[in-house]
Amino acid sequence: MKIHHIAIICSDYQVSKKFYTEILGLQILREVYRAERDSYKLDLGIGEHYVIELFSFPNPPPRPSRPESCGLRHLAFSVENVEEKRDELMKKGLVCEQIRVDEFTDRKFFFTQDPDALPLEFYEA
Repeated sequence: MKIHHIAIICSDYQVSKKFYTEILGLQILREVYRAERDSYKLDLGIGEHYVIELFSFPNPPPRPSRPESCGLRHLAFSVENVEEKRDELMKKGLVCEQIRVDEFTDRKFFFTQDPDALPLEFYEA
């Protein structure tokens, strides 16, 4: 078994589409507007590997993030170089936490967030 994809509901489709494609660099695999739901569905990939399904729906409730709530804690991406990725994202205007070291694996990581405050982790491969 393996993970097929992760679904994310956003509050502003155009803002999140730009974030995930232009800031994070995910590729658009397919984009569909579903008129009966007044909803977009955007399939995003890393290379050709399908990873995120980005949805828009009219007036979704905000996602509780702080204090942390039950459910998905964060989304983590594996990167070769944490320092380079953090510098790249900060140059694109993102606020990124300081780089930390995982006490169990001795790997570096940092957090930022998407436009709806979903925590995103970048973890050194």
